[in-house]
Order: sequence, then C-alpha cells, then structure tokens
Amino acid sequence: MGYSTEKLSEEKVFKDPVHRYVHVRDKVIWDLIGTREFQRLRRIRQLGTTFLTFHGAEHSRLNHSLGVYEIVRRIIDDVFASRPEWDSQERLLSLCAALLHDLGHGPFSHSFEKVFDLDHEHFTRQIILGDTEVNRVLRKVDTLFPKKVAEVIAKTYENKLVVSLISSQIDADRMDYLQRDAYFTGVSYGHFDMERILRVMRPREDQVVIKHSGMHAVEDYIMSRYQMYWQVYFHPVTRSAEVILTKILHRAKRLYESGYQFKHDPHHFYSLFQGDVTLADYLKMDESVMLYYFQTWEEEDDSILSDLCDRFVNRNLFKYTEFHPSNDQMNKLVELNSLFKKAGIDPEYYLVVDSSSDLPYDFYRPGEEEERLPIHLLKNSGDIRELSRESEIVDAISGKRRTDHKLYFPEDLLREGTSKKNIKRQIRKLLELE
Repeated sequence: MGYSTEKLSEEKVFKDPVHRYVHVRDKVIWDLIGTREFQRLRRIRQLGTTFLTFHGAEHSRLNHSLGVYEIVRRIIDDVFASRPEWDSQERLLSLCAALLHDLGHGPFSHSFEKVFDLDHEHFTRQIILGDTEVNRVLRKVDTLFPKKVAEVIAKTYENKLVVSLISSQIDADRMDYLQRDAYFTGVSYGHFDMERILRVMRPREDQVVIKHSGMHAVEDYIMSRYQMYWQVYFHPVTRSAEVILTKILHRAKRLYESGYQFKHDPHHFYSLFQGDVTLADYLKMDESVMLYYFQTWEEEDDSILSDLCDRFVNRNLFKYTEFHPSNDQMNKLVELNSLFKKAGIDPEYYLVVDSSSDLPYDFYRPGEEEERLPIHLLKNSGDIRELSRESEIVDAISGKRRTDHKLYFPEDLLREGTSKKNIKRQIRKLLELE
C-alpha cells in the first residue's frame, strides 16, 4: 500500500462547532495538519480586525481550513462516490487543496497585503512548492503532486470540476466561512441549509451543478452571503479598525525609510519595509508578532505611530460619517483636509475615506476581466440552466454591485475642550457632529 492510500490505524476527529466533527482517516492529511506551516494558521485570525467589533470572532484560519476540508471530504466521499462523472483518482488531490487553500495568508490578511503589496495566493504556492514541511509531505505522494495541489488552488488545474469544489460561487470555502463566521460573531445571517445543498450537488465535466429541486436552498445561501458581507464583513467599526491598522503599517514603513531610530528594533518588518520578502521571513509573521510590535510602538517618540498603536491595541477607534463621492462631498473633503492641517492633525493618517463593495452573484459576461463561473441547475430533463434564469430572487440581484463609502476621523481630537477651538468647531460642523 502506497503513501497516497495509507490510512491511519484509527480515525482521528476534531470536535467542530459548525460541522460537529472533522474526520481524518488519510495519513497524508494527518501529516499535513501536523506541519509547522499549517499550524501557523492558528495564529492568523479568520476575520482580521472583526474581533474588535464582534468579541467572539477569535477563530483562526486553521479552524476554517479544517472546515473546508471536511465539506470537500463529505462531497466526494458521500455525494460523488461511485458517480461516473467523478474520477476517484482526484480524491486525495481535492482533499489536500481544500486543506491548504489558505496556507499563505498573512496576519490581518488583506490590510497587511495591501500595504506591503503582497499576494497571499503567491505565498500559498511558495509554501506548497518550496523547501517546507508541507512540500515534503506532498512529495511523498508523488514528485509532481505539490505542483498539482498548487494548480488547483491557483485555478489552473486541468480538471475544472476539482477546482470548482474550492473555488466557485458555491464552493466549500464559502459554505464553511459563512457558517463559521456567523457562529463566532453570534449573528444569524450566515446560516443556510448546507445539508440540503450537499444532497443536491452533482458532478459534471467542468463544475458542480445543483439539482433544480435544490434551487431554494441555493437562494437562501446567496442571500446569507449578501447579508454577511454587509452586516459583518463590511461592518463600519471593523472597517475603522482596518483603517487604523493600515495607517500604522504605512507610518512604520515611512519612518523606517526616513531613517527613524525605533526604540525597539522592528527586525521582523525589515524585509517587508524593503520590499524583498523571503518565504522564511513571511512565515515568521503572525498576529501575535504584530500585536507585540504595536504594544512596543505605543511608547515610540513619533506621536502619530504611538497614537495609532494605542488606538488599535486599546480599541479607541475612529468615528465615521456617510460619504458620497459627489462634487460637493469632494469639495468638502478638500476643505476638511485644510482645516485638519490648521488644527495640527495630519489628514493623511486621521481623515480617511474607505469604500466597501460586493457583487453577491453574477453570471459570466463575455469580455469582462473577471470571469465568474455561474451556478448551474440540473433540470429533470437533463438540461442545464444558469441559476438567475430560473430564480426571480437571484435574477433581481445578479450583476448588481453595491458600494458603500464612509469617512473616518478621530472624534476625540476634535472636541472643543482641546486647543484651536474655532478650527475644530468648523471641522465638527462640516462633519455634522453638531
């Protein structure tokens, strides 16, 4: 018996609040879970700064990765098993790709990536293909196996059905994070009938399709996703924390570039500041490391870095007001910038427009940059129909992008009891705080 088919002497289970249990019988999967690169995901929160809004949102990328693996395992072992359209030789590849799909995420994920111009998918591929414990486990299956896993995650693998299990508009990734994030934030929006969706999934040559009888369960899933984005993922308090986090990293980078002497040498950030990040440096960065630096930077002589870190660590976040990027609003923003400078408050760090945007569902539109593989329904006749052609609910939101803009600022620095009262009164009036 080869390593690829080797089973554990006894099934291992992880107790899980969403799926009840995560089942592991394959030796390869068990070995991957034990690698240092996978265990690092315990120190990366799934929802970044959302824990500052919903206090229960402390779950990690590791929790989510195990959940995605479990959903894919159920699909291919229970739903697809013995179906002629499913190639059982792709089983282990599908399980490994599901487990490792988020391997390259950095601390606080998207804010971290934007500031340092990084791509977590690039680092996921580097971990899988590089000199790592994960790579050594995968190579024991076959020397070409790491490349195949990386291709599935990069959506370039030749078998599109395998890709669609973890990357489509109704995939194991989304089905796990919606339910998991709803559970840990304590909201009800992300709940949908996953059991029903799994029962009506069917494999086809290039993607998973849904039996027509399961259309209403899919409608519920799409609306759950819509609500989670606007009630949780784009929550304005969470966005405020992200704005501050982003500004901390920008300020620290700028200080380093100007030759500023930090009281505590930020050696973990050197390669990030220099734009030459090695895989070894990247893997050393997690949220515990970043929070350690934020606490030490509270004591820095630079007042902006010190203040921003104090705000993030102790949750003294920016307030916000609605902002519509019209000519009048943009003129107001220019005026506010000028007044902030007169008040001695740097608008680059303390007056920030933040935008959130989501497209809850779309079908493929030829010529567009981002191809979206639509959700297809399998009718009793055997015909395949795109979801929005059958569902009035989905048709009503298809291709409709919703965007929200807010202006963030530190209300505590604008109180009249402080210096430059007249200028701050003008600012408060423009911000409609009085």
